[in-house]
Order: sequence, then C-alpha cells, then structure tokens
Amino acid sequence: MTDTGRKSFRRPGFYALLLLAAYLTYQVLGPFIAALLWAAMFAIIFRRMYVALTAKMGPNRAALVTTLIAGFAIVAPVVMLVTAAVREAPQATSYLQQTSVSAPHQIERIWDVIRSKSPVALPEDPIKLITEGARRAITALTSHAGDIVGNVLATLGTLAAMLFALFFMLRDGETMRRKLRDLLPLPEKDSDRLMNETRDLVIASVGAGAAVAAAQGTIGGVAFWLLGLGDPLFWGVAIAFCSLLPVVGATIVWVPAGLGLLLSGEIGRGVIMLVVGVVGISGIDNVLRPALMSGKTSVSGMVIFFGLLGGAAAFGLVGLIIGPIILVITGSLFEMLSRPDVASEAMNEAALPPDRVAAAGRL
Repeated sequence: MTDTGRKSFRRPGFYALLLLAAYLTYQVLGPFIAALLWAAMFAIIFRRMYVALTAKMGPNRAALVTTLIAGFAIVAPVVMLVTAAVREAPQATSYLQQTSVSAPHQIERIWDVIRSKSPVALPEDPIKLITEGARRAITALTSHAGDIVGNVLATLGTLAAMLFALFFMLRDGETMRRKLRDLLPLPEKDSDRLMNETRDLVIASVGAGAAVAAAQGTIGGVAFWLLGLGDPLFWGVAIAFCSLLPVVGATIVWVPAGLGLLLSGEIGRGVIMLVVGVVGISGIDNVLRPALMSGKTSVSGMVIFFGLLGGAAAFGLVGLIIGPIILVITGSLFEMLSRPDVASEAMNEAALPPDRVAAAGRL
C-alpha cells in the first residue's frame, strides 16, 4: 500500500481522536461554561473601553482596569440593593404585622367563596391549611439550607472564574478572534460576517435587557408610589434588579405586594397592583425586548422573541443572550449552504480524486 493510501485510511482515526479530544475538553471546561460565556459577552461589551485604555497604559493594565470596572458594575448593584433592603426591613415588618391582623378574616371570606364554587370537598378552616403549608415550606427550606449555601458559594466561584477569564479575553481578544475565524470552515468573508452579527446581537441583547429592566423598575416604582406602598425608589430598583432573573423575574416583587393588599382588605389597590404587574411590568418585557433587539439588528422580531423564550428555558439567564444568537447562527449557516457558490464548492471537493484529497489533508 502506498504512503498516500495509508494516510487516506488514517483520516477516520484522526476524526475519532478529534472527537475524543473535544469530549474530554468539554468534561474539563463543563463546570465553567457559564463563566466563559459571560466573560466572552462582557469582553465584547467592554471592548471599546479596553481599547481606549490600552493607548494610555498598555494592554495588561488596561485589561486589569477594565476587568475591575466590570466586576464593580456587577457587584455594586447587589450591594446597594441589600443595603437598601436592610434599611427598608423595619417598615416592611410593620406592614406585615398590620396585614396579619386583618388577613385571617379576608382569607376566611375568600375561602368560603372558593368552597361554595369548588366541585370537590375542601377543609373548613383555611388557616390550618395555610399553616401546614408554611410549616412544610420552612421544613423544606431548612433541609436544603446546605444546598442554598452551596449555590451561593458556586455563584461566587463562577463570578471569580468569569472575571479571571475576562482579563485574558480582553488582553488577547484580537488573537482569539483571528484564531476562531481561521477555525471556522467558511470563507473569510462569511466568517467575518457571522462573527460581526454575533457581536451585534450580544450588544443588542445586553442593551435591550438594561432598557427592559429600567422600564420595569420605573413602572413598578410609579405603581408603588401611587398605591402608597413603602419606599417607591427602593421597590423600583428591586423590580429592575429582579427582572434580570430567569423564569420568575419581577413577579417575585409585585405578586406578593398585590396579594398582601388583597389579604389586608384593600381589594381595589390589590387588583390594580396585580393588573399593573401583569400588563405593565411583566408584559412590557414581551414587547420591548424583541422590538429593541430587532431594531438594532437585521434579525426578525419573531426569531428574537422565540430565541429569548427558548434560550431562557434552556440555559437560564445567559440564555436570554445566547438563545437568539444560536438561532441567528443556525439561520446564517443554512443560508450559506443554499448559496450556489458554496454548494458547487462542496460538490467539487467531493469529486476530488483520492490523491488530491490526501494532498489536501497534508496541507
């Protein structure tokens, strides 16, 4: 057998080795996928700041300063929210105590209506049912206290890993970009276009998320102010911050507020709070985010909408950014595949004789 024939038979072995290496790499980097994705996104967002600082202090110091600024931008809102929550805690406690006086009577009235309409038999005393549910919830939380502490520590570890990776992605970002472009099995023009679209989507996703958080916080703060619920500035900031959470979002703030008003006998205010929460606070996310993102990119609003929902369901918070990106990249690849020049190039490559294929493999 000739040397060319032997090398052609080695190609399946090479691909098997490549798949094994990719699998082992995933096993090693799997715990840090979220941190690396966040680092890549922040590297894109803070790229201009890094370039501006590089001209004044060099790449290493510029990357360090930019990383510290990014870390401060992440940690500072959390610290401010916790500090404000501690300051607001006495007032919230007083409100809960006042609500607890009238709540049992309101619960009994609501429960009587539910029992009269229910097709199945329900217990007469709702207080016992609520007490038993609260007891079970407290027991479940107590049994999972270790998991909660572990999740907090894991979050801090992810943050540290993200900042560490961000430093190198800022400093070596251009080199990484060129290597990634060379690794893509596409013409250089298509590779650049795909990477530019990804960058634009990341920037648009983060900008749209910040705009939605500000809009939800503003609507929630005005609603709390009009209804006379505590410090509207604090609750507006809390709603804006919680809107960034996947699945629950800002509902973790306005739903308890509305239910508290209903249970305290303030039926009108409670209904208004819940309606504003559903239509204004949570509803604006489904309208504003796709509109902002589709306005800054050439992507269809429907693709953005389902990319946001599916990405959040599959990947959590980071899915709000990478969900639309995955759909856009997939669509771009199919578009490239349907182009006549790409199809003819693939057919010509498939028609190459074995000696030409072996020669191409040596290049």
